[in-house]
Amino acid sequence: MKQTELDALIEEATVDAYGDDEQRTGFYTMIEEHLALPFETEVLGTRVSVERVDMNDAGEIVAVCRKGASRQRIPILDLPLPSPAPRGAQWIAAYRHWTRGGA
Repeated sequence: MKQTELDALIEEATVDAYGDDEQRTGFYTMIEEHLALPFETEVLGTRVSVERVDMNDAGEIVAVCRKGASRQRIPILDLPLPSPAPRGAQWIAAYRHWTRGGA
């Protein structure tokens, strides 16, 4: 994505949000509303289904991944995305950019 597109998404997610916690919640809301779920991706060489996004007790946005009967929460910052990426993945890209100090 272009820098200007990421900046626009960051602005939309963080408008009226004060401090990192509120801004992170803004990103969580946008990811939850726009990310097409479920989708499949590969984690450590294993195909998993990303069922939903959530926030953990540490305030991280996490992807809830399932393989058979097992479920694992993976920080969205560490989640490998498939190619092509699912609809709404631009919000994950914007969040990743924001956490690195973008915009």
